[in-house]
Amino acid sequence: LDEEAGGYILNGAKMWITNGTLTGKETGDIFLIYARTGEGRADITQFVVERGTEGFNLGQKIEDKLGMRASMTAELVFDNVLIPANNIVGEVNGATLCMMRNLEIERIALAAMALGIARRCIDDMKRYAAERTAFGKDLFSFGQMQRHIAESYSEYMAGRCYVYGLCNGLDLSTHGNGLDADGVKLYCAPMAKTVADRAIQLMGGYGYVGEYNVERMFRDAKLLEIGGGTNESHHKNMSRDLRKMSATKLE
Repeated sequence: LDEEAGGYILNGAKMWITNGTLTGKETGDIFLIYARTGEGRADITQFVVERGTEGFNLGQKIEDKLGMRASMTAELVFDNVLIPANNIVGEVNGATLCMMRNLEIERIALAAMALGIARRCIDDMKRYAAERTAFGKDLFSFGQMQRHIAESYSEYMAGRCYVYGLCNGLDLSTHGNGLDADGVKLYCAPMAKTVADRAIQLMGGYGYVGEYNVERMFRDAKLLEIGGGTNESHHKNMSRDLRKMSATKLE
């Protein structure tokens, strides 16, 4: 806090910002920034920062990503950026719960994205298996291919039930859904990658090239095991929460 300047001074940098740039040469239009504003662990405040603010710049547009290539990803840099008090969202040092709630929503949204990837791959598998023939039969006739399709569908439906059930009971006005927000993404992200892998395997060489799209789905699905919290962070968070529930029976 700089009382003489009449606001907060932000310094630092953040990598891996989705839509951090739209042109590759400048930042996006407007951002919500969480920044530490006190000595306490939870002393975090939310600010609005707009493009063109002095000291707020694009560090780099991140190139050569494995997947999600249609999504611009960038590094944002804050070099003595003066943020006036009018740009504070909510209370000073009061944004931690909001940040955690938004993180829960993000994880559920990424799980839903994983569902979309899995559904597309299953649809493509079904179509290809019905059209492609080998030894005078379509691929649905072969046990190994049946396993790829049937297990993919079962796992997709299990993930769908988890996502829809969690969303149905979600209270957007508060936090406290962390265990299942972690859990639903921990299940759905690897599930989508596995289903995409099966689709590639079923299609053989055609699955390995861009014409049939499933190779892109496989690459895109990998991000969901990293972005919004790695699988390992979900393991840690869920084990911590379940330890607290060690004396409580599950419903």
